[in-house]
Amino acid sequence: MTEKLNIVPFVSVDHMMKLVLSIGVDRFLTELAGYVEEDFRRWPSFSKTPRVASHSVDGVIELMPTNDGQLYGFKYVNGHPKNRRDGRQTVTAFGVLADVGTGYPMLLSEMTILTALRTAATSAVAAKHLAPRGARTMAIIGNGAQSEFQALAFKALLGIDHIRLYDIDPAATRKCAGNLDGLGFDIACCASTEQAVEGAEIVTTVTADKQFATILTDNMVGAGTHLNAVGGDCPGKTELHRDILLRSDIFVEFAPQTRIEGEIQQLPADHPVTELWEVMTGTAPGRTDNSRITLFDSVGFAIEDFSALRYVRDRLAETDFYEALDLLADPDEPRDLFGMLLRAAKKQA
Repeated sequence: MTEKLNIVPFVSVDHMMKLVLSIGVDRFLTELAGYVEEDFRRWPSFSKTPRVASHSVDGVIELMPTNDGQLYGFKYVNGHPKNRRDGRQTVTAFGVLADVGTGYPMLLSEMTILTALRTAATSAVAAKHLAPRGARTMAIIGNGAQSEFQALAFKALLGIDHIRLYDIDPAATRKCAGNLDGLGFDIACCASTEQAVEGAEIVTTVTADKQFATILTDNMVGAGTHLNAVGGDCPGKTELHRDILLRSDIFVEFAPQTRIEGEIQQLPADHPVTELWEVMTGTAPGRTDNSRITLFDSVGFAIEDFSALRYVRDRLAETDFYEALDLLADPDEPRDLFGMLLRAAKKQA
């Protein structure tokens, strides 16, 4: 990768796809999960704030910043459920990694594909600590853009090989099943949520509607289940019936953000939850009993995006899957920025 100070590597969608395919999806997810877990284990070293959200009637646009004292990362991401009607992505994103010491950006990357990968990797990392041991079957409720990534991450990290699919749109289920065909899964396409969760030790809900919804009711969730609630979250958007939360041991990324956007917005502000990093570092218990219901109430947090950008930066050094952007003004004399403009004018004359 170039060392010129005024050049910033940019990873386009095309380059991201080439990078993922060159590494292999399973290896990419596994290695990315390692970066996520590494950063969660040093959670106190990061600056943390709930994402900065700009809401409208059509959706939300958010900024997600963090730094560890050496590197700074942020992601720009939107959530517009109605985009689907126009053939557009519900969620799109890009991100930046920068040097804290100089403020200079080090990487600019698409993060629509990368967010799906990091969300799946984080889900699997959480399940590694919370799901019943030996789990083999997962129900995926909502078979849209992130569903295949979730299935592949759980297979790569936990050995999940039985997938039960349901979506209110049967075409989405057919799409998901077709994409996963031949990748080592026993796949069941189900006619209802109730049918999908039957016999599933892990249930992933990954829907996108911007409303209070009841994707899972209390009677659908049996003892010992691990719930992976990762659907598009925002204030006023939930997937699980409140009674499920009252029966569950709840784990979150960053509680101040999850209380605004997650399933737990349905509960009192003092309802006890455990942040996932505490489980990873052994300062709090994870699954304590085979009969307990564990819930990972995931809304996505900036440190996960930071981990993903770090991973991409490290892998880029081995490839040419990026464009060199002339993004930073670099005059001969740093205090003479206008002179740089004048010299450029003379060259054009």
